[in-house]
This record gives sequence, C-alpha cells and structure tokens, in this order.
Amino acid sequence: MSAAQDGGAPAGLEEYFRSCPKAAVAFSGGADSAYVLYAVKQYAQEGKAYYVQSEFQPRFEREDAERLAAGLGVPLEILPLPLLCRAEIRGNPADRCYFCKKAIFTAVAQAARRDGFPVLLDGTNASDSAGDRPGMRALRELAVRSPLRECGLTKARVRELSREAGLFTWDKPAYACLATRIPTGEEITEEKLAAVEQAEDFLSGLGFAGFRVRTRQGEARLELRREQWPLLWERRGEVLAALKPLFSSVSLDLEGRP
Repeated sequence: MSAAQDGGAPAGLEEYFRSCPKAAVAFSGGADSAYVLYAVKQYAQEGKAYYVQSEFQPRFEREDAERLAAGLGVPLEILPLPLLCRAEIRGNPADRCYFCKKAIFTAVAQAARRDGFPVLLDGTNASDSAGDRPGMRALRELAVRSPLRECGLTKARVRELSREAGLFTWDKPAYACLATRIPTGEEITEEKLAAVEQAEDFLSGLGFAGFRVRTRQGEARLELRREQWPLLWERRGEVLAALKPLFSSVSLDLEGRP
C-alpha cells in the first residue's frame, strides 16, 4: 500500500490538517482510526500513532494496528497499560467505559506531549452520537479532537473512502473491547477475558463473523447472526469441545445479532 495513494479524501480533511499539521493519533486498529491515520499521512506534516495495550485488547487488534501503521509508513508506539489494577474498572460499574477511556487517552496524551505533538486525534465519526457513546465525556475532558466527526464523515463514508485508499480495514467489523462481554456489576478478571478471547478466536477460525461470546458467572452465551446458525449446527461438536473447558455451560442467544 502506497502512502501516496489518494483515496479521494474530501477536501474538508485536507483543509483540517492545514490547521493541524502535527498530530498524534490514538490508534485502535479499527476502521475509523485507521482512516484518520491515513489522512494524517496524506495531509499532515508529521504524525505518530499510539496503541494502548491493556488486558481488554485481543491479540489481533494489535496485529492489525502494527500492519496498518507499517503499510502507511507511520511510526507506531505500543503503550502497555494495565487496567485491572484499578478498582473502578475491575469492579465493572455502569460507567466503566468512562474510566477506561480516561485512563487510555490520558496515557496517549502524555506520550504525545512527550514527543512534541500538540494535538491528539481519535476515530470518532459523524455517525457516533455524543450522547450515547461510552467514554465520550472522557474525550471531551481531555480535549481529544475527532477529525472524522468534525468533517461530517459518517461510518459508511469512512468505509467507502478506506476502500478507495486500499486500506485493508475498510470492511473490518466494529469491535468492542473484551470487557464488554462481561455484564455490568460482575467483576472483570484476566481469566474471564482470556476465556472469551480464546473462544472468539476459535469461532473466528471456523468462519464465524460479527459475533460475540458473552459470559455471565462462568457461563457462555453465543450471539451469532442468524444466517450463521446452520454453521453452528454443523460444527456443534467442535464448538462444544473447544468451549466447554472454558465455561461451565454454552448456550445460543435465540434473538441473534443483527
């Protein structure tokens, strides 16, 4: 992938980086922040990506982040950040996302300032509602800027532009961190997160996509798209053999995922 390859980015982004020539990107490895990083490479004078590695990020997210940054030729720094040592996060209260975002973006902001970057960007797009997206308050408190949102780029438009730019993340499904698999109020532990990650890795290897493995008090509930239920029946024995050692029981959510 060539950094000089022009994906047809709207003029708004090019103008945006004229007034923001030096920027750091809080990079998750997802489609939105990947396009922000692409735009930084295209239009900013200097940029750097920061990926926060906590207990909540699966291995493939870091691998995607490293692959994308390398393809663009943008420097990437991995910032280790243990989160489960924080009681307000480990206890999994209703506002846990706020505390997570605050910790993550504080770490990135500190690293960015150390490296001389005056502006920190994230991948919030114009389809994300400021009223219902978890952690949005933390972004406002830390003055994190969102060029996609500010330039009016929706999720669908970001995917279209990413495809034109040749970014492999253009059709990457949205991914919520592993902590979201554990219900509010139930303590988050490394063991629970590891079980979920192992289960989701296994199901991905069988060809499932866009699913979730939720866990509650040691039990697993599979949220699959209905069109993938036949694959589950076909591979039921393999799924049970892989997941039963990880969970006390395995069940299917009959409402399915959209």
